Amino acid sequence: MYRYRDRWRRMIFDWKCRGVYATAPLSSVDDSPLALFTQMQHKDLTMGLVAFKTFARSIPIQAFYVLNDGTLTPTDKVLLTKHLPGVRIFDPTEVVNKYCPKGGCWERLLCIADLSQHHYVIQLDADTLALGDLGEVWGQVASNASFAIGTWDNQDVESMPYRVEKARIARDRAGEKVHVQLEAEANFDALEGFAGMKYLRGCAGFSGFARGSVSRDFIQDISQQMEKVLGSRWREWGSEQVMSNIIVANGPGASPLPHPEYCDCTRIQFGRTKFVHFIGSCRFDEGIYANMARKTIELL
Repeated sequence: MYRYRDRWRRMIFDWKCRGVYATAPLSSVDDSPLALFTQMQHKDLTMGLVAFKTFARSIPIQAFYVLNDGTLTPTDKVLLTKHLPGVRIFDPTEVVNKYCPKGGCWERLLCIADLSQHHYVIQLDADTLALGDLGEVWGQVASNASFAIGTWDNQDVESMPYRVEKARIARDRAGEKVHVQLEAEANFDALEGFAGMKYLRGCAGFSGFARGSVSRDFIQDISQQMEKVLGSRWREWGSEQVMSNIIVANGPGASPLPHPEYCDCTRIQFGRTKFVHFIGSCRFDEGIYANMARKTIELL
């Protein structure tokens, strides 16, 4: 029943937001340091174009990149090329991944590592919506400082030992099998040099990676260390978000974006929030996402 309900809700969203296909193509700005990147599936095409176009209203972008999850059709690719001039679409087989978990969003993260050698890279999930001016984001890009969308008000980057302590308390209270993110955080002390490392419990769906801030070697090394401790659990959905949070937190000038100005759809404050990540648990509730997106499309 969930699949049928989700399909129906997506159809409604696509119909309400079909106007995005009539908007002008985006333009690239040669002197911008920024590359915008996402992993996309066929059913998220309309959402993805809405995400890119509303974001680009206030942020100059030099290059566009899309990682095909394997479901994009030839027609999808034509539409992406039309609306994102010069877009580079990677197919899954192009991403070499010998040392990290396969699938999920690990290939996305490895692509980001490669692209960050030449660009400041923002990972923008398809289910995001920019409602207003994103000055804080551009400030991070212009100063080559990493960021992530936060989880609570007045959040800050933490030391990794502090996160280990907090995660172990939460894990022990949970009692049952906990999410891989919490289990990983509780075992950060197994990482070499963890005492001097930082962590930001943000969301990988909207994160900024400073140019030169991460390499494949760093990702592969951390991943292999964590897999030694967690075994097959490290290959569960959510482990890539842990890795993304580690990369961001240990990048130059790292900080969470102010919350709830940037938040998920459970924490929207109308009149204050200017960027929303419509996570699955509340994405299509009461039609809020589709209605907000349609109104924003009218401003493009």
